[in-house]
Amino acid sequence: MTLEELTVEATAEIEAAKPLFKQVNNERLEFTDADYAQAVTDLANSKWDTQQFGYIQARQEAYGSVQDQLDMQYWDSVNGTTLWADHIAQVKADNPKPE
Repeated sequence: MTLEELTVEATAEIEAAKPLFKQVNNERLEFTDADYAQAVTDLANSKWDTQQFGYIQARQEAYGSVQDQLDMQYWDSVNGTTLWADHIAQVKADNPKPE
């Protein structure tokens, strides 16, 4: 999705969540129009970041620890297998980099 499309989506989500409130000097106040506009911008940017870069965190979590990967590499060398390379390829296939 484009940033503009994500902004439309974010706008709908913020509209559905109204009213939103903030705490200022121990007083609960409803968002101003500027606060709502900023909330839309922040949510759209967050969605954009997740779309563009979320695959990085997903891959890091799926790869496993360095110790586990080194262990896989060791046993691949001992057994003549390709478990580690297969694992890395599967993680990349499951979490593709956006185009």
